[in-house]
Amino acid sequence: MDTTDSQISFDSKGFCDHCNRFYKLHELTWNRALGGHRIGELEKIADQIRKKRGTNKYDCFLGLSGGCDSSYLLHYVVTELGLRPLVFHVDTGWNSKEAVENIYNLITKLGLDLQVKVIDWEEMRELQLAFFKSGLSNIDVPQDHAFMATLYDFAEDNNIKYILNGGNISTEAVSVPLEWMYYQSDVSLLRDVGRKYMKYPLNKFPTSSALNHRLNLRFRKGIKVLKALDYIPYIKSDAELVLKKIYGWNSFPNKHHESIFTRFYEGYWLPKRYNFDTRKITLSSMILTGQISRNAALEKVSRAALSEEESELEISYIAKKLGISYEELKKMLSIPFKTYKDFRNQNLIYRSGAWASYIFQQDVSGAKR
Repeated sequence: MDTTDSQISFDSKGFCDHCNRFYKLHELTWNRALGGHRIGELEKIADQIRKKRGTNKYDCFLGLSGGCDSSYLLHYVVTELGLRPLVFHVDTGWNSKEAVENIYNLITKLGLDLQVKVIDWEEMRELQLAFFKSGLSNIDVPQDHAFMATLYDFAEDNNIKYILNGGNISTEAVSVPLEWMYYQSDVSLLRDVGRKYMKYPLNKFPTSSALNHRLNLRFRKGIKVLKALDYIPYIKSDAELVLKKIYGWNSFPNKHHESIFTRFYEGYWLPKRYNFDTRKITLSSMILTGQISRNAALEKVSRAALSEEESELEISYIAKKLGISYEELKKMLSIPFKTYKDFRNQNLIYRSGAWASYIFQQDVSGAKR
């Protein structure tokens, strides 16, 4: 991490706030997981999940993107924990061929059911164009929000009380700076951008507020989220080897590149327009968790995520799919910068929620985090 995160700070020893946050909040949990000391905790939680299954066909819910985290999570909970997840995928129109193959191979080999929610393309396209026009850095909000809102809605509709989440300390110990990516779940901001820049109002697009998924679903509906990868020695390179051997899994050069739009957004748009390189987040996390050396990580980020030729192909494809010209998309690089503060937002709720979570929140095992 460097000063492209404008809020980065360093202590008297030269340690940045990202490192210190890891040492304070995550290091003990990571080391216990790495040593296999949390597997017993996870197995007890899995027992609880199975006991609550009753006569239901499924005992938990898992969103599958085709990327490494969700793919390995699915493999582990089925083959090692004996859980019966209802697997869900949200199709926003940007699936790569490799991701589709990964999903099919996993589902087929594991003998699981797959539910797919296809987002209305016209609304998706209009909302994505609206975010381009907004001047905000996080133009991938429409995809991320659709994933989250649909996931929670589906779990509630099917009366499933456990959502298995692929989030993990292993590759995500370092938080994304707020100026790089503001909360994708902020429905107030999403709707305000839509009102200002869309040709027509949202009708079919799935939405969920922070109050709904943080309070209503969690406390009133009793839906719990389990980050199972934080209980096991989740080393990404080892996980990829397992997935390739068993399922013929397709790997990706960078995290989140299973989505064509996210590959363009993180590999071209953010670095070109803002000088933000999200690889620094993943690689910094992997340095802290001992999976890569700092020198090797620096060598990786010294090269662009996408070559010039790849970038040109991506721009052409994205523009064509969104129904605009190559030139129109390139011109959007010069739109004046804006932040979440220029739109209606729920940042106060998030800040209050983060404080409350730090003080009071418990995970599904009942242990204070």
